Amino acid sequence: MSEQQIGYLGPQGTFTKMAVDALFDGGSFIAYESIPSCLDAVERGEIGTAVVPLENAIEGSVHLTIDYLAHQVDQSIIAELTVPIKQHLLVHPARNGEEIRKVYSHSHAIAQCHEYLHKHYPNAEIEYTASTAKAAELVAAERDGVAAIANHLAAEGNGLTFLDTNIHDYDNNHTRFAVVQKNPQTLKVKDHPVSKHKTTVMVTLPKDYVGALHQVLAAFAWRKMNLSKIESRPMKTGLGNYFFLIDVDQPYDQVLFPGVQAELQALGCRLKVIGTYPSYQIDIPAPVHKA
Repeated sequence: MSEQQIGYLGPQGTFTKMAVDALFDGGSFIAYESIPSCLDAVERGEIGTAVVPLENAIEGSVHLTIDYLAHQVDQSIIAELTVPIKQHLLVHPARNGEEIRKVYSHSHAIAQCHEYLHKHYPNAEIEYTASTAKAAELVAAERDGVAAIANHLAAEGNGLTFLDTNIHDYDNNHTRFAVVQKNPQTLKVKDHPVSKHKTTVMVTLPKDYVGALHQVLAAFAWRKMNLSKIESRPMKTGLGNYFFLIDVDQPYDQVLFPGVQAELQALGCRLKVIGTYPSYQIDIPAPVHKA
């Protein structure tokens, strides 16, 4: 079997790269500057697999990932992994001690550290970057008066030191990452236990149908299928038009899911399976020390 090629939201030092390193047993890892460019590479066949962030415990779903999978590409989630997220405040070791006037990071990371920033750096300018690793690159280049919120990999890769550690506002800070493919391939992953199997479906409701969502949920409920998440997203076809992304805590089978699909079709709904996959929860210890 040829070497597996895995794309991820880069550059080096992102949490996505941390997740890739934790899950895969070897391969060629290719960094992309954005979630769309990573998924587009799978669509074009440049790579077989992509890993992109899906949901954070504090900030919720990564809507760009969800919407791109729903509207722009024809790909399936074939695995997911959840890893702890530890945010640190990074600075250049050769800085002159100037007060922090600007903080760089990804919008989700900034939001995860909102209370910390409000308390310790209320006057600092916030500048959003495409990734936390990109923020670290900018701090490495500018040196004085700037800091980045990122992880220990970004610190190591850019020669930065820790001004403060574990600055996220809530301890239970985890992110789910989706492993997606266009064409089924066998992946070489490390020996992690599977915490559960899940199936994600996309349901589109008919217009002007009173009680449609209730009947959709009832199709799962009377079959005793546990739904761990349901989220509405706009169809981008006009106000009031939505689809629902539903996570079901069981693998796809040939009895219950076809039954749900037939029942929903009778109601005028459309159901698309986004993926049925193993879910991994991986701990990544990362001891760090203040500068």
